Amino acid sequence: MVGLVVMAMAALAPRAFAQDGPEKGGHELQFWTGGGGPSLSGGVHDISIWNAGVRYGWILTEALGPKGLRGRFEYAVDAIPIFWFFQPGGNGVVPYVEANGAFVITTRATPPGVSNLNFASSGAIGANFIRRIVDISIDLRLMHVSDAGMTSYNPGINTLELRLSLGKFFRSN
Repeated sequence: MVGLVVMAMAALAPRAFAQDGPEKGGHELQFWTGGGGPSLSGGVHDISIWNAGVRYGWILTEALGPKGLRGRFEYAVDAIPIFWFFQPGGNGVVPYVEANGAFVITTRATPPGVSNLNFASSGAIGANFIRRIVDISIDLRLMHVSDAGMTSYNPGINTLELRLSLGKFFRSN
């Protein structure tokens, strides 16, 4: 996951050097990661945190304030798919990367006029949150469905989905 974030930042870096900085009406896209040591005084001991996410922001104003304190107001939203706690007895979050493929057989042509036999491929990044009674998984998945060129008209279906799962891991006997 960290490698994916670093690669995305490197891919965007050449464009970043050409920009002038924030301006009213502009936008910000940021990939970030952070972590900390053990909890400070007054907090629970022997627990530390690492997280990673993405931020998208909208620049709302021109620069305001006196020189040295000039700045712009920005409204931003963060998505944090990784929030990992390191604690005694192990951690409860298991990140994953997934790639898969499948056959999709439908009762009618999908999309209309194409075929009832399609192929699906997808890739996802996510995390399993291991709990005592039920485990929770959340991932962001890019999926492609098409008939792989078996028909002359093959538009394909591309979706980005957020998947939430409930389940349980069992020990082998």
